[in-house]
Amino acid sequence: MSLPEPRDPAGPYRVCVVCLGNICRSPMAEKILVAHLERAGIADAVRVDSAGTGDWHVGADMDPRAAAALRTHGYPGGHVARRFDQEWFAERDLVLAMDVDNLDDLRGLAPDDGAAARVRLFRSFAPGVGPNPEVPDPYYGGDDGFTTVLNMIEFAAKGLTVDLVALLRTD
Repeated sequence: MSLPEPRDPAGPYRVCVVCLGNICRSPMAEKILVAHLERAGIADAVRVDSAGTGDWHVGADMDPRAAAALRTHGYPGGHVARRFDQEWFAERDLVLAMDVDNLDDLRGLAPDDGAAARVRLFRSFAPGVGPNPEVPDPYYGGDDGFTTVLNMIEFAAKGLTVDLVALLRTD
């Protein structure tokens, strides 16, 4: 599946990663994807942010277990949760849901201008994961669930970075 073309070819490609509360999966994916883009040399060409479909964690820090998993694997922490705003569809090139419920919620919010076609599952960029590849919510589990999710996110971030390099590199 190819990436959507940039809405503004002169500006950065804008990606928003979305989970339920924006304190576990999506901020982890944001930090990991940014690190992969930096290593690939295209961080200046892509802007990554994250949000949740729910509002109950708005203003909260990242879940401490998610932050610990990131630190353990050499990624930065720091995050303030926020809720996805329907108006963001007009400025995001790609909106990545962490699971099918978030995918359905986002597509339901999308305006009728084709924005729903820009909504994908984040893990669909990991090679060989099959149909409807989800990143499970580790919130109600133990620390090991956050490590498992981090590994899934890393694998998908690698695949997405390869696709972004192919789309955005002009040399």
